[in-house]
Amino acid sequence: MSTLQKTILKAKLPPIVPVGSLGSRGNRRGGIGRKRDYTPVKWSRYFSQCRDVAVNGNQFRVYCLGDSGPLLVLLHGGGFSALTWALFSSSVTSMVGCQVLAIDLRGHGDTVTTNEEDLSAETMARDVGDVVTTLYETDPPPVILIGHSMGGAIAVHAASANYIPSLIGLAVIDVVEGTALDALASMQSFLRGRPTNFKSLEHAIEWCIRSGQVRNIESAKVSMPGQIKNSKSGKLATNDIDTYVPVDQVGERHSSLSGDAIEEEETEASNSEGQTGVTDVFKHPSALANNNSESSEYVWRIDLGQTEKYWSGWFKGLSNTFLNCPVPKMLLLAGIDRLDKDLTVGQMQGKFQMQVLPQCGHAVHEDVPDKVAEVLATFMVRHKFAEPESSFERTFPAC
Repeated sequence: MSTLQKTILKAKLPPIVPVGSLGSRGNRRGGIGRKRDYTPVKWSRYFSQCRDVAVNGNQFRVYCLGDSGPLLVLLHGGGFSALTWALFSSSVTSMVGCQVLAIDLRGHGDTVTTNEEDLSAETMARDVGDVVTTLYETDPPPVILIGHSMGGAIAVHAASANYIPSLIGLAVIDVVEGTALDALASMQSFLRGRPTNFKSLEHAIEWCIRSGQVRNIESAKVSMPGQIKNSKSGKLATNDIDTYVPVDQVGERHSSLSGDAIEEEETEASNSEGQTGVTDVFKHPSALANNNSESSEYVWRIDLGQTEKYWSGWFKGLSNTFLNCPVPKMLLLAGIDRLDKDLTVGQMQGKFQMQVLPQCGHAVHEDVPDKVAEVLATFMVRHKFAEPESSFERTFPAC
């Protein structure tokens, strides 16, 4: 066994593509090179304010940026947190005059509620309306709801129920009823394939990148700590960042290989849809995890497997509900094949604007935050919801 193979096994990393198999792009030196930086990053680099909003005995954590223009209310996907919107928020507010409110939904992030297990679409949609009402009372700014995956479904439900009277626009990222319902059958297998714990924040962030959950390392460094909690204190990992000591500073060899060697497009297998990273999640369920659960440092903030009874309620009837929302609508997808029949007909009838952003994973807004910001900024300017900044150039209108 070679020295490199022994190093990989010792670090418990997923195997990388041999340098010799990289084709024309593989003329690089093998072996251990410079370390890739997986040090966690604090929310304050991207948001101007973090606060807790008291609603009916609950405390909802929100992150804010900007102080004028329409309010973008950002809703994350299942298992994620408001920090998934960090890079997008910084980018979109630099393009058009707008403000951002990213919410940790019930059961996620640093939000604490009296009933953490009630993740029904109705309850979470009402939560969103209650947070906006509490913050702005009788004079809320014009609101554009933007949601990813589960958050997209919650945004549609909140818009349909008129929980936000000042709503002027709706944007949904990579969630389609038909595709989502079909995927539910394999969701438990996917969740079982994930590590249950991590021995450090850096290992958690590295897993996030190597598994393909997020393909943008800058985003993973700020968003992944919002998805896990300290197993000893029970607090979200974001609370550890100020005092966190990187593993390579306490005598433990950093597990990263050469920064060039783990670029995703060269090291992760592709599935039938051309997406990378999915295979590694199932082939290496314990990658970068701490196998000794008793001494594990970090575990998942929420057990998504326990929320199964709510899954169909999030997505069933979503397409028609989305099409019937009486505000300008935008749908962003990672692939055109995700459209179901109702949305295909609705798109042909011009009932909503659609944009496909290929070569990215399910977390579209994390993988390509600048592109998503550009698309949504153009959407806002097109409908005269916001004024463009002097340096912003509109993209070609989406279909």
